[in-house]
Amino acid sequence: MTPASLALVRYGCVPEVARFDTGDVGPLQRDESIVVETPRGLELGRLLDFVKPAAPINGSDESPPATGQVRRIALKADQSKAALLRSRAEQEFAGWEQRIREWNLDLQLIDLEWTLDEAKLILYVLNERGPECTKLALQAAAAGFGVIEVQPVSLEGLKPIESAGGGCGSCGCHN
Repeated sequence: MTPASLALVRYGCVPEVARFDTGDVGPLQRDESIVVETPRGLELGRLLDFVKPAAPINGSDESPPATGQVRRIALKADQSKAALLRSRAEQEFAGWEQRIREWNLDLQLIDLEWTLDEAKLILYVLNERGPECTKLALQAAAAGFGVIEVQPVSLEGLKPIESAGGGCGSCGCHN
């Protein structure tokens, strides 16, 4: 990839920063609002910078793969929809807190958000990844709430979703 084909993008209401392939979208500028396709779905993001080419390490010039793809520069319609979804999430927050209490889960909900394509609801919880997160995802699916992802957050930040093994996100109920 050429140096300007990977961009660092901040996205999510509990922000993540990741590499995104810009493809043929452009020209892009720092601090531009863009729509990115993440493993969770379409999300609004903010372009931070372009990835600079790294010096080869141990004879390899491979860099980590992109997290997703930049789809387009955000339109006014994208920004309006994101604002509506943020308002919807704020209205739904108390209901999710109540469900967590009713389901006797030892989790503290700190935020939630919908992906821009409304394909997935992300519940951010102050907790380590583990059985309580999985129980929440399973309870929500069993109650007919559709596709959700439970994203643990620690005091240090987001806990990465692991591709295999126990814990939240690995049961397949969020896909």
